[in-house]
Amino acid sequence: MPETTMTMAAAINSGFHCAMEADEKIVVLGEDVEEPIGGVFKTSKGLSTRFGTHRVRSTPIAEGAIAGAAVGLALGGYRPVAEIMFFDFVTLTLDQVLNHAAKFRYMSGGATPAPITMTTTIGTSHFGAQHAQSLEAWFMHTPGINVVMPSTAADAKGLLQACLTSPDPSLFIQHSNLLYSRKGPVEESSYTVPLGKAATLRSGDDVTIVTYGTGVGLALDAASELTGSGIEADVIDLRSLVPLDFDTVLASVERTRRCVVVHEATQFLGPGAEISSRIHEELFGELLAPVGRVGAAFTPVPFSKALSNHPTVDRVVKKVQELCGG
Repeated sequence: MPETTMTMAAAINSGFHCAMEADEKIVVLGEDVEEPIGGVFKTSKGLSTRFGTHRVRSTPIAEGAIAGAAVGLALGGYRPVAEIMFFDFVTLTLDQVLNHAAKFRYMSGGATPAPITMTTTIGTSHFGAQHAQSLEAWFMHTPGINVVMPSTAADAKGLLQACLTSPDPSLFIQHSNLLYSRKGPVEESSYTVPLGKAATLRSGDDVTIVTYGTGVGLALDAASELTGSGIEADVIDLRSLVPLDFDTVLASVERTRRCVVVHEATQFLGPGAEISSRIHEELFGELLAPVGRVGAAFTPVPFSKALSNHPTVDRVVKKVQELCGG
């Protein structure tokens, strides 16, 4: 299939164009999603011009209302997209999304699904403590909602289209550090990346590094550095956090017998806690060392980069070396 080199933002935009062309029931709601702005991060660029403002509608700054309108549209047979500018502001939608959208299909015997897709962005530290939180574990804890976080442009387009065709509500998380920082080949036509299927990006026999989102770049850089000390790592990009591909993770760790989980969310009660627990339960007798975790410190995200509490390549390397006896 023809491919074009795109940023992640352009790939997400392409995904919207493909999906909305194929399904007239997909509508987009959010702050500044219409032209001429086309979304704060330009992921809805051109959509209102191509599909009309009856399908792409800018809203007031009222995240609860955006989510509520999306749930109502979903119950009426539409596939709405609720764009919430920053992940932190998703907290204003929790009742509508977690208490209602995630429950309707289960409460009605499948008669009233609510297939909304909520898109949001994690900021970087210079956005400050109220615009840079990684809150994915909150949603992972609630049954009934898909949670995805791509690390590449190609995965972003495919995962978005998978969310837009899912019968369940989905949370599509993008990171501002990835939207424009790198480019990659992306198919021009429509395609999906299956929910619940991880990608093994690098093979090694000494340790498994499990990660997603911004952690993927850290893990790959750490794996390259570790090669110099004779340590070869499997690097697994989860891509989808719910459903989570435990089969791929467990198969890798059963072979390497060591594992480190890396994510930008706080290490305390972050997604790595559940992954670590599952590995220990399933493979306790096979492990050569306890599962290691590298996450953010349990503090609000600091504005100053000098005080950054996020994982680094150096922290990942040191944790792997610790587990390998280095």
